[in-house]
Amino acid sequence: MISKKIAEILVEDMEQFVTPSDEVAHLRLSHKLDHALLILTNVGFSVIPVLDDDMKFKGLVSMPGVMRAIMDVEDVNFDKLGDITVESVLEHHYAAVTYPFELEDVLRLLVHHAFVSVTEPDGTFIGIITRSELLKGTNRLAHELENMYDLVEKEFRTMA
Repeated sequence: MISKKIAEILVEDMEQFVTPSDEVAHLRLSHKLDHALLILTNVGFSVIPVLDDDMKFKGLVSMPGVMRAIMDVEDVNFDKLGDITVESVLEHHYAAVTYPFELEDVLRLLVHHAFVSVTEPDGTFIGIITRSELLKGTNRLAHELENMYDLVEKEFRTMA
């Protein structure tokens, strides 16, 4: 379990820790892959969230997923991009937490994922927590812990 004080330093401001949905590039289920490729390329990410028309989080779309959808055995068929929907290449294995969340769950997920999607209990997309935000908190912890607290090293006893 993460110490309450450590958690407070890591997540100094919960509002900044979670990037809100209106600042997160995302796709809709009904978008075509040509639009997905455009968004993925312009934002510079290899994976982004997918929402339905009610702003409910449904999964992720990745650049490799888009490319797999238009690849044939011998060729890449870019003409297919306008015919295939995001929903048909939706990835259902993703890192997500429901708000309110446990910081420990987020940390565990960020070990293997660049971001964690955050939803309301009804599935409404709130935003994302990025590995970058966690590292900012870790940097703050590394630099400020001794300025904020008097640390006393515990004596370690060995059993003979």
